[in-house]
Order: sequence, then structure tokens, then C-alpha cells
Amino acid sequence: MTEIQPRVFPADFLWGAATSSYQIEGAAREDGRTPSIWDTFSHTPGKVLGGDTGDVAVDHYHRFRDDIELMHGLGLRSYRFSVSWSRVQPTGRGPAVQRGLDFYRELVDGLLEKGIAPCLTLFHWDLPQELEDAGGWPARETAERFADYALLVGEALGDRVGMWATHNEPFCASFLGYGSGVHAPGRTEPESVLKAAHHLNLSHGLAVKALRTVLPRGAQIGITWNPVVARPYSDSPEDADAARRIDALQTRIFSDPVLHGAYPEDLKRDTARVSDWSFVQDGDEATIHQPLDWVGINYYTPAVVSAAQDGDPTEGADGHGQSEHSPWVGSHDLVRFHNVPGERTEMGWLIDPTGLTELLLRYSREAPGLPLYITENGGAFEDKADEAGMVQDSDRIAYLHGHLGAVHTAIEQGADVRGYFLWSLLDNFEWAYGYSKRFGMVHVDFETLKRTPKASAHWYSEVIAAGQLPA
Repeated sequence: MTEIQPRVFPADFLWGAATSSYQIEGAAREDGRTPSIWDTFSHTPGKVLGGDTGDVAVDHYHRFRDDIELMHGLGLRSYRFSVSWSRVQPTGRGPAVQRGLDFYRELVDGLLEKGIAPCLTLFHWDLPQELEDAGGWPARETAERFADYALLVGEALGDRVGMWATHNEPFCASFLGYGSGVHAPGRTEPESVLKAAHHLNLSHGLAVKALRTVLPRGAQIGITWNPVVARPYSDSPEDADAARRIDALQTRIFSDPVLHGAYPEDLKRDTARVSDWSFVQDGDEATIHQPLDWVGINYYTPAVVSAAQDGDPTEGADGHGQSEHSPWVGSHDLVRFHNVPGERTEMGWLIDPTGLTELLLRYSREAPGLPLYITENGGAFEDKADEAGMVQDSDRIAYLHGHLGAVHTAIEQGADVRGYFLWSLLDNFEWAYGYSKRFGMVHVDFETLKRTPKASAHWYSEVIAAGQLPA
């Protein structure tokens, strides 16, 4: 009988956890911060479950030192966080508010004191409301303003942050914000979706160019995507074409111009009845196509798709492969998303770690030599505390074990994977779901805001300390 061996990760593998500003910071009206689109959206009746908002969230703004102690106690090697644009540059224009920058300076200094490498994301969906009022991401000027904002943050923190990301999941910011309307700003405008996606891409390129002028040599700049793993429902040519359509619209619309300098021609054909793509100006694709130091992959679940049949409801996806009955653009009304049998998280997402291996191998082939990070991966589960106040989240441990195993498989097959950021460090405001879904490895009592590491946090801590996944 062959003994199963532990799966050992590279000695310099970066073990971390991730959060985002609006989901955890709170302090929505303090120290000069003005509303973002998520403040406006969450305060609009009917947009967020239970009427929840991020006004307080989990109060990380005031409790970040305690949260750093938590990270240190769990042995995290890195912490991925995002900057609130409207905290740093409240109108989206002009000089920075030093009080906002000081919060991030103190956060980063506290991390470094504990030996925790900061990984900074410039944009995780909380666009300043004033920029949205001026047109939002469908307006070209927003891309230019983003480059100015990137320069401000780069000048302030470039001496102490070594790992930078321009965007987190631009798919969600564009398609869910301007197409299905289930995320802020809640617009449902098919052509605006494509304009927003392009200007997010353009803003990435402009921001990379700006950051290169102020960051020290050796700083690592990347971007984080949530590429779809689109699997045909059957072996029919029609279902294979449905998978191709969704791959173009959810994945290659972002990765192709960034990695290869051009939008996919099949994407333009698929969306021709929505837009002629005249918003792409000469030189834009070259600007988007900036050299990168790494790419981040967020993965939760695959999508199983087929060609839509007469009488099928129009379906899109929520950004992680699940159905949303809502109007989308171009290809989506020709595609049906399927909920196939299998174990699922509290979000209703199918648990299938093989999709993560598939993505990592895909990008290792598509962009050889470009380091990869898993910048988000995790699951929402019921997470009930026992009488002692402990959450024995064995389902999350099983989820993480399976997905870390998938990462190890990809490494064994040649993928250059440099690190893993668990989503999320803390239970938090889960966008349109409010506080009803828990992704954290640390339980947060939303009444008292007390933090308690779950069983999964202790398990993950042991994996980090050992540098290997138990058999």
C-alpha cells in the first residue's frame, strides 16, 4: 500500500489573506472620506439584503492594529487589502487628503513591523460617487482620473509597499455594475458595460505607466481577474460555442488586451449588435498592454453553460459562474447557465477545485514566465458558533484543503504559482448580500465586532507554519 505523502509548497511561497476597503473599514464619513458608489447603492432601499450598509462594516479603520495582531498570531506572511479611493481623494480629482493616506501609512507600517508583506489593490469597486455622477466607468475621463489617483498612492506608499495591483475583478465592476445592476452603481445599460470594461482596462494601463514613474525598482505591479472556467453542458458544437462566447465576454475581454495588446475578434463579432466598439481609440490597446510583474487569479467555482433554447429565460452570471436572471449584453442572451449536481457553498456555488488547476495551467501557457498568485479563494458556509463561542467550520477546511491541493497540482505540472491569499481574513459586508454570508476565517460578531478565529484559521496557520498540505 502506497503511503500518501504531504504536499510540500515552495519555501518562498507567499501565504496570505485578503480583504477589501468597503467590506471591512467602516468609518464611512470620517477624516474627509466622501461617498463611494457603494455607499450610495447600499443606502438605496431594496438594493442590499436587509438594508445593510458598509457604514461601520467590521470597523477595521479603528481596529486595524488589533487585526494586524490577529494576522501575526496566525502566521500570515502577507495581507492583501484595497485602498478606498474616496478616502484618499474624495472627489476623484485633485490633491490627496493626508488623513486618508495616513491611515494606509499606519496600516502598512504596522504590517511591516510584524513581518507581514503588504499587497495593495488600488481599486476594489468603490468608485467615488462624484466620478460616477460625471459618467462613471463608461466615461473615458474616469480612466484618466484613476491614473492620477494611482500616482498619489504610489508617491505616498511606494517606499514601503512592494506588491501592487491596479484592479480587482474588473468584470464585476463593469458587468455587474452597469449590465445586470446587481452591484453598484446599479445601472442596466448594455453598451455602457463594454465601455466600462474598456475604460477599466485603459485605466489599468495608464496606472501602470504612472506607477512605474514613482515606484522604486523592484516593485511588483499586477492585476487581479476572476476568469471564468466555462464548461460546455454537453459535447455538442452549440454548447462548445456557448462556452467560447462566455470565455470571450467574461475573461478574454480583460486578459487579451492586457496580455496580448488586442481585443478578441470573436468578442467584437459577438457583441456587434450592442456596440461598434468605436470607444476604443487609436493607441488604447497599446496603452493597456503594459509589461506586468504578476497576475492574480480569483477562483470560486466553474460555470457550466449551453446554448439557449427557445423559451429559456435570459440568464447572465454573477461573476463567479452562477445564474442571475437579468439582462446582459451580446452573448449572454444566447447562453444558458446550468446548476449541475454537486456539493455547494452557502452562496450556492458548486465546489470544484479542478477549475483552479485549469486556470493556473491556462495562464502559465498563455503568459509563460509571468508569475501567478491566487489572490482570492474561499467559501461561505453556515458558521454557527458552539457553546464555547468557537466555529468548527470543517466544511471550510475541506474546501481549502481541496483547493490548495489543486494549487499544488498546478505547481507540479509546471505553473509558476508564487502565493495564495485566502478570502477572507474576516467575516464582512458581502456586497448585495449584506451581512448574511460569511467568508472569513475569523468570525466577527456583527453586534459587538468581537473577532474569534475559526477552526479553519487555526488549520490554515498550521499549513503556513509547516509549508505543506497534510495528506
